[in-house]
Amino acid sequence: MQTIATPVLTTDIREALISNREQALEEIYGKAYPMVLHYVRQHHGTADDAKDLLQEAIVLFYEKVIQEQLTLTVSATTYIMGICKNRWRRELEKRSRQQELPPGVSEMVKEEASAEADQPELMLMQYVEQLGEKCKDILVAFYYMGHRMEQVAAQHHYRNVHTATVQKFKCLERLRKSMAAYTIHHFR
Repeated sequence: MQTIATPVLTTDIREALISNREQALEEIYGKAYPMVLHYVRQHHGTADDAKDLLQEAIVLFYEKVIQEQLTLTVSATTYIMGICKNRWRRELEKRSRQQELPPGVSEMVKEEASAEADQPELMLMQYVEQLGEKCKDILVAFYYMGHRMEQVAAQHHYRNVHTATVQKFKCLERLRKSMAAYTIHHFR
């Protein structure tokens, strides 16, 4: 089995997860846990918080890889760490609404969000992920896979190409609106 810590083809990871799921998941967990634990502890969390967070992220990662809904541009652990950071930030925001957090935590959450601007590829994928499965599938099929709109319409059971095109446009507009604060130089 190929090492998961270096960028590898998603198909290689998928094959490793299919052929020996337990070993592959243990390897991913073993490499990611120290990073997640460190991050969560730095941001007012516990070891149990880190374990829960990582387990959720690995389940999400596993499902996307097995269902062939993921194309990695970074290592598996980097991708999982990105999921954990986003989920932990949301958890801290949720907790801050429910109760007062220790001084400085809100500022750290905001700083983390701005620090993510240094990783534009992950940011873009996170925005695409937030669109939902249908929009993500349409945009990836058209822009990344290079499918023609006829193929996209057939894959998603639209009545005709025009309907699929309108849906693609709506998805693209949602993506543009969610990324309105960023300019093209953020992604170079």
